[in-house]
Amino acid sequence: MALAAAGVLSPPTNYGVALYPGYQALDVFGPLDVLNNLSRDTPLELSIIAATLDPVNTVVEGPGHIGESIVPTHTFDNFPDDLDVLLVPGGYGNRNLTTMNSVADFVKGVYPRLRYLLTVCTGSAVVASSGLLDGKNATTNKMSWDWATSQGPEVNWVRHARWVVDGNIWTSSGVSAGIDLTFAFVADQYGEETSKKLANLAEYVRNTDPNNDPFA
Repeated sequence: MALAAAGVLSPPTNYGVALYPGYQALDVFGPLDVLNNLSRDTPLELSIIAATLDPVNTVVEGPGHIGESIVPTHTFDNFPDDLDVLLVPGGYGNRNLTTMNSVADFVKGVYPRLRYLLTVCTGSAVVASSGLLDGKNATTNKMSWDWATSQGPEVNWVRHARWVVDGNIWTSSGVSAGIDLTFAFVADQYGEETSKKLANLAEYVRNTDPNNDPFA
């Protein structure tokens, strides 16, 4: 990889995840597992950012629902100034308007200082509601297509796409597509051989074609 001294920015090292109650587990843990393994050879920093420092659970209300919690490291009002990349996951929790607005406001405010913004599943709906995707190409979860796309009527939604890149914004289709997006992002930033190595480590068969979406 070329270095900043040669006129090209070095790969990002400071990642953040914007969490909210009712996020989809794989939207978060899939990409993070790729980054966890990447950090074995490439030092990274990770911030988990939420409205408060209370544990954030995947559970949406309903009898018998189980879930997992993550303890945030920062809040929407107090986060690292040097974030390079922000990941916004999807999840049924973003159907709550208060939750949606809180995350959208944070993302809109932090976006100008980011190098890259990544969304998984209906995370793109959250970002779309902020207006950041207006006039841009993006995709989202196909099972939630009608609802998600209604959050951004000025977005050029691409239905037949596993993931979409428009400038410094990367959006993926539903849930597991976030893993393919992350491997593609790693290939773009750290090199294809690094991405292949990480996929083999995870015994994961990558979808390397962003237009190959069997769920569209």
